Amino acid sequence: MSKSHLQQSTKSLIPWSTKPFIFSREILVFFPINILSNKKPRKNQKKNNFIVHYNAANSTKAVLSSTKKSMGVKVVVKVQKSVGGTNLGLSRGLGDLLGKSLLLWIVAAELDPKTGIEKPSIRIFANRGRDMDGETQYEANFVFPEDFGDVGAILVENEHKEMYVKNIVIDGSPHGKINITCNSWVHTKFERRIFFTNKSYIPSQTPSGVKRLRERELVTLRGDGFGERKKYERIYDYDVYNDIGDPDGNDNGKRPVLGGKQLPYPRRCRTGRSRSKKDPLSELKSDFVYVPRDEEFSEVKSSTFSGNPIYSVLQAVVPALETIVSNPDLNFPQFPSIGSLFNVGIDVLRQENKKNGMFNVVPRLIKAISDTETPQSLQRDKFSWSGDVEFARQTLSGFNPYSIRLVTEWPLKSKLSPEMYGPPESAMTKELIELEIGGSMTVEEAVQQKKLFILDYHDLLLPYVNKVNELKRTVLYGSRTLFFLTHEGTLRPLAIELTRPPIDNKPQWKQAYFPSTWNATGAWLWKLAKTHVLAHDSGYHQLAKNSLCYRAIYYSNK
Repeated sequence: MSKSHLQQSTKSLIPWSTKPFIFSREILVFFPINILSNKKPRKNQKKNNFIVHYNAANSTKAVLSSTKKSMGVKVVVKVQKSVGGTNLGLSRGLGDLLGKSLLLWIVAAELDPKTGIEKPSIRIFANRGRDMDGETQYEANFVFPEDFGDVGAILVENEHKEMYVKNIVIDGSPHGKINITCNSWVHTKFERRIFFTNKSYIPSQTPSGVKRLRERELVTLRGDGFGERKKYERIYDYDVYNDIGDPDGNDNGKRPVLGGKQLPYPRRCRTGRSRSKKDPLSELKSDFVYVPRDEEFSEVKSSTFSGNPIYSVLQAVVPALETIVSNPDLNFPQFPSIGSLFNVGIDVLRQENKKNGMFNVVPRLIKAISDTETPQSLQRDKFSWSGDVEFARQTLSGFNPYSIRLVTEWPLKSKLSPEMYGPPESAMTKELIELEIGGSMTVEEAVQQKKLFILDYHDLLLPYVNKVNELKRTVLYGSRTLFFLTHEGTLRPLAIELTRPPIDNKPQWKQAYFPSTWNATGAWLWKLAKTHVLAHDSGYHQLAKNSLCYRAIYYSNK
């Protein structure tokens, strides 16, 4: 290293001419290492300057840089603000003023090739910087040695109150900008949290310098199966449902354990609470329900949940109330009756016969709250739910966005047996669809340009139509819905086809409906056709996707 570089480096790191020490909880010492020794350098021995961190209790911690070429690097830690704007107490404010907010260790990705052990980590304090867009930035500048190599991970020690760290960015290193996505709570001095860089590796290719940290993090997340869980922990350990009853509080409070070979059941997060005195197989109940810290509600969601109690309660209570207060033969007499759910509320009366009432089990569960929260879409337009724009939007961002697919061939045909279900040709003909497109292109051109999309429940539902239609007050069709991709990048519904198979010597029935119908009856039939499609879409999601594809497969592996 040139002499000019050494002088510049010393000038930037040691701004004092007479006082080489900074006194705080840890003593940081900056001086040439040869001052520590009375020995003079041997002939031909190069003089080296070092930066040493010295701890009064633990002696020397790490050698951060040597005479080898190095460069200045900046690290920025983004911390999410609390809902109230700031959660800084007196101690935290003093920590920020003294520059002791976050303690970071920069860890090298590879081992030292000379020694075969981990390279000394770079230890720095990040000071509180500016606040912007609901975030607080903590920044630090440090010297990055040339022989340090690539960064593999960062260890974070929070010096005061728990904080939510979003991400860490290291800018200016020889390897370019390094991003580390965190999105995790860091507890107060409980542990040095490990955050790895965003680069992914398969286990066999894990960089040698972070293998030990990877193993340590895995042990932390798995836990050891002992002890009671604390709120700040991140352990993903599981247990059977053995806390359903209350044997100690009630002689009849003993309940069977759900889970295991005798009574298979999905697992819950292990809590490690004390066992019941009367039933050693059961855990004692507690007001605190353990959830891994990063899985808990965010502050925004928690405030929304508690700030809208009727909305929160109704989400869980209304389904249970259906068996008590609902009547399947009652309908909404008019459209304003639907809106009254939001601006008038639900009048839930106590049953005169409380033996069958839910309120006998959960007294005072629903308080006298008259209004529910009106959805924003209904605030803008109370009939927005019936529009074609909303219909197409819900196809992509509603209950089931996975069924819509690209049309790759024309004409549309059923693959079911014509003898059992009738002619396979669709009622949505080339001429009718081109009329809906507006003459801008032919159907063949639309298919070639990938402009046509279909939501197809025709072959899926048609075999069940006759059986379902035997039920009282129930009607089912097989359906096809065709969409056109506009130049704005949005979908526009072109046509809906509803089909019934042959029954009782009656032929197949099919009908295509279009949004461009100008007569009033046709416009209402189009709305009813969309209602059928939405019922098919949500029903398929609940039964086929949610119950069969997800839950049945997931629970079978438990």
